[in-house]
Parts: sequence; C-alpha cells; structure tokens
Amino acid sequence: MLDYFYQGGPVMYPLLLCSLISLSLIMERGLFWIREKKTRDRKRLDDFMELIEKNRFEEARTLTRDTRDCVIRVMVCGVVHREFSLRDALRMSADEEIARMRRYLPIIDTMITLSPLLGILGTVTGIIYSFHMLGTAGVEHPSMITEGISQALLTTAFGLTIAIFSLIPYNYFLSQIEKTTQEIEKYGTNMEIIFEKNRNGAKGAR
Repeated sequence: MLDYFYQGGPVMYPLLLCSLISLSLIMERGLFWIREKKTRDRKRLDDFMELIEKNRFEEARTLTRDTRDCVIRVMVCGVVHREFSLRDALRMSADEEIARMRRYLPIIDTMITLSPLLGILGTVTGIIYSFHMLGTAGVEHPSMITEGISQALLTTAFGLTIAIFSLIPYNYFLSQIEKTTQEIEKYGTNMEIIFEKNRNGAKGAR
C-alpha cells in the first residue's frame, strides 16, 4: 500500500490530508446523529403538544425541563415567547438547531469536490512527466515513461475513492437534516394552529 502511495507522487500528500479530514468529520457527524436519535422522545413531544392545546403551559415546561430532543427544544422556545412572536421564536430556534446539524458538512462537501480535482492534477503532472521522459530518454527506457502514467492513474483513483466514500455519508447526513426539518415544521405549524384556535375560542367565550 505504501508503494502505491509513493508511486502517486507529491499530489498524494494533499489527497491523504483530504482523506483524513473527511474521515474524521464523517465519524464525528456519525456519532452526532447516533446521539440525536437516542435523545428523540416522540411520546414526550406528543404529551407536550396535548398540554399546550389545553393551555397547561407550566406542566408542559415541567415535562420538557431536562429534554435533549431538538424538536421539543424548538417547541419550548415557541411557547416561552408566544406572547411576543410565536412564529419568529420557532424560526429562530429551528435555525439554531439546523445550524448545529449542518456543522462541518461544508468542509466534507469541500473534500468531496477537492479530492477528484487533486486527482486530476496528479494525472496531468504524471502525463507531463511521461512526455518529458519520452523526450529525454526516448522509447529505449519504457519504465521511466510508465512511471509517470502510473502516477497519473493512482492519483485519479485515490481522489475518486475519497469522493465516493465521502459522498455516501454526506448525503445520509443531509437526508437526516431534511427529515428533522420537516418534523420541526410540522409540529411548529401544529402549534401555531393550536394557539390560533385557543385565541379564537377565548374571543368567542367573551
């Protein structure tokens, strides 16, 4: 394996750095989503929404006091600021949660884009080296020419491998963010409807 690495030439070093960065961030995000799934509590969320519908706000806050569920945290923020602007409070809290979920993803995206480009750069330099050897050594020394071609192929393969194996978890993380965002929007809209219904009910009672 080390032989292949050294045969790839100097471009293999930035490619190695890209692979290490991508791998470490993918592992960090993977552990993040494992923790997030463990903290999700759908039953508590549904109980919270039922208490909100009955205007039992203190009980709802007590129920969610120690929660780590990101959807519940957004809903709690909306309840706390309901007298000022429920929609803005929900949006602000949701943006904070989504930003936390998207952490490091731009870097992984950069590694996915950069790795094949570095591989192409290695390909170009390898071909340049091959033509240079062809001009100086001639066809009498084919091993010197094939060395450059080998360098060209190895860097391309290494760059594509990094991109492919980074793209799969990257898209998985994006799908989890989209799924959670949709759930936040669903419960947020439900909360707005509940408050509007309670407000209209209170006006009708008067």
